[in-house]
Amino acid sequence: MKRATTPRRPTGAAPRAKRGAAVPRQEAPKRRGANSQQTRFSSRMRAWGRHHRAMSWDSFYRLVRHPVGNLLTMLAIAIALVLPAALWLTLDSARLLDAELDESATLTVYLATSVDAAQAVRIEEAVSAEQAVLDTRMISAEQGMAEFQQSLGLDDVLAGLDDNPLPASIVVRPQDVEPAAMQQLAMTLEALTGVDEVRVDLAWVERLRHLAALGRRVALALGMLFGLGVLLVVGNTIRLAVESRRREIEVVMLIGATHAFVRRPFLYSGAWYGLGGGILSLGLLGLGNHWLSLPVAALAASYGASFSLPQLDITGSIILLSCSTLLGWLGAWLAVTRHLSSIRPR
Repeated sequence: MKRATTPRRPTGAAPRAKRGAAVPRQEAPKRRGANSQQTRFSSRMRAWGRHHRAMSWDSFYRLVRHPVGNLLTMLAIAIALVLPAALWLTLDSARLLDAELDESATLTVYLATSVDAAQAVRIEEAVSAEQAVLDTRMISAEQGMAEFQQSLGLDDVLAGLDDNPLPASIVVRPQDVEPAAMQQLAMTLEALTGVDEVRVDLAWVERLRHLAALGRRVALALGMLFGLGVLLVVGNTIRLAVESRRREIEVVMLIGATHAFVRRPFLYSGAWYGLGGGILSLGLLGLGNHWLSLPVAALAASYGASFSLPQLDITGSIILLSCSTLLGWLGAWLAVTRHLSSIRPR
């Protein structure tokens, strides 16, 4: 008879679990995914500042690599800025002249010929007591005749007169030099006893003020017109730069670059154009002042006066450079924004 044998268990096989025993559950492997990490605001600001510095120097180096063409563009901007700046200087000198004219704006009170010296002193005290009067100066009849002879050069002719026909007068400097206020003061002074006439000559002052107002409007109009010219010059130059780098812009936009990122180097290029044009305009103004100073001084000396052409001070130079840089930046922003809207990455 054959012996009954039990089948052997293969080596290394796990033992069968007993019936009714709990089978241990195998743990599922943990899933690993992408971890999201939020950058700090300070880190973003440092990266933003580094990119601004990099783009500013990169745009500057691009301008330096093509000096002739870029210098001509800056020279066109400088020429567009010179004329408004020259008018600004002219109006500034006109304002100084207007202030001097305000100081010299006076009324002349002519006294009656029958008024003696004591009465003239009392009239001068009454005129000085007026609230609208700032200062007074008495001119006697003898002083008036002496000044008249000196101004006309007729000493021998006027010396033969028996009586002095000129009356005593009072030169009045008013508080308010506006025409209406001076006319009102003249009417008040004419009502005083012993006053024969009050002379107010404001026609030349009014003409000068009208010319100054006209000059300010002309300067403002020319400033706006030539400012528009600067925008067009910078905008056309930046437009050509955008077209030359169109493929590069399409590539960076494909990988997620924003319009602000693409626009940044061109904005710095426009600012460099504006700053260079402002520096050249300061140089042109200095050359023009040096060229015209001698003829103007000679012309003023022929009239017995001294006059020097006005120059831009530090504040005026900073304002001119700031305006030119801002115009360059604005022209670049308009050009880039307009052309970025038409660029579609493929």
